[in-house]
Amino acid sequence: MREKMKLVAASAMALLLLACSEPQSTGAGAGARVPEVEVVVLAKTSLAITTELPGRTTDFRQAQIRPQVNGILQQRLFTEGQQVAAGQVLYKIDAAPYEAAYANAKANLASSKALAHNARLKVERFKGLLGSKAVSQQDYDDAQAALMQADAAVASSEAALQSAQINLNYTNIKAPIAGQIGRSEVTEGALLTANQAQVLATIRQLNPIYVDLTQSSSALLKLKKQLPGEAKDTVSVELLLDDGSTYAQQGSLQFSEVHVDPSTSMVTLRAVFPNDNANLLPGMFVRARLQHGMDNNALLVPQVAVSRTPKGEASVMIVNDNNIVEARSIEVGRAVGQHWQVLSGLNAKEQVIVAGLQKVRPGVQVTVVNSSAKTAKGDDVGNDNHTATQ
Repeated sequence: MREKMKLVAASAMALLLLACSEPQSTGAGAGARVPEVEVVVLAKTSLAITTELPGRTTDFRQAQIRPQVNGILQQRLFTEGQQVAAGQVLYKIDAAPYEAAYANAKANLASSKALAHNARLKVERFKGLLGSKAVSQQDYDDAQAALMQADAAVASSEAALQSAQINLNYTNIKAPIAGQIGRSEVTEGALLTANQAQVLATIRQLNPIYVDLTQSSSALLKLKKQLPGEAKDTVSVELLLDDGSTYAQQGSLQFSEVHVDPSTSMVTLRAVFPNDNANLLPGMFVRARLQHGMDNNALLVPQVAVSRTPKGEASVMIVNDNNIVEARSIEVGRAVGQHWQVLSGLNAKEQVIVAGLQKVRPGVQVTVVNSSAKTAKGDDVGNDNHTATQ
């Protein structure tokens, strides 16, 4: 009897526990939470349209110094690496032979002038005697011919004197342009030859300085279509140095070569930059950013919100007005910092999911916990100006 009572009590306890557990399970299912997501509300912004091109710096001017007369180098009159002025004497060649040649040419000119003076006096005397038949017409004609020969000799002597003067001046080798001079390739005592192949030194004008940029011919056509109506030299250019820093001063686009390299299909663009502090040196690798327009109705979407389909198409998840998730295929353009420029597929004021994507799928109702008009970086999309670079 006692065992039977224990069995009944155990059965009653089991039924009680089962009855208590069923309502709790039902309550847990009814209280399941709606997924929470963070969104960015898209807003129109001003976007500077730019093109980024690789390039190298090159001299604004360059002059290779060579002798124009033969001789022994006597002096070097500059310090390697310094700035030199146009017309500054750089080298001196032994001038003694040229001074002697100049003096000889000067003496020959004086002799020629004396002979011409004598011939002129003779013509004047014969002309006075010609009327009285004291001299023949033939004598008078011979005197005139002698005078003409004497005048020609004077002209030849003057040219020889001028040539001697030029050669004497060439013994002072001068800088044809202002700029920074490099190292000297010769020393005192060297034998120099007129117009020799070896360069004595090179002068480079580095302020301003050129930056030669390369671009494909097809991209150049696209760029020209995007350029505004103003002249090319008003297109501003920003320079990015090899270490990633931005050059302090802006330059301007100068011209584009009309010739396309047939082996590479590339065209060269040239920009000019001020270089007051000589921070830019010839041969440096740089990247130039050309600004050629503004898009005042641009939309930017954070890159973290964009995913790619197996076909490479861009897509995002948005939250509609009913807090339902929708998948949206979009077309993106250039990268703008940590954002993509949206070309199509999205409109202003739409909510794009940037966090919680792993918890949702299209058609699911969600709760928006962070709705703002700020980008993933915290910048105000509606107020800031951005730059799109291709």
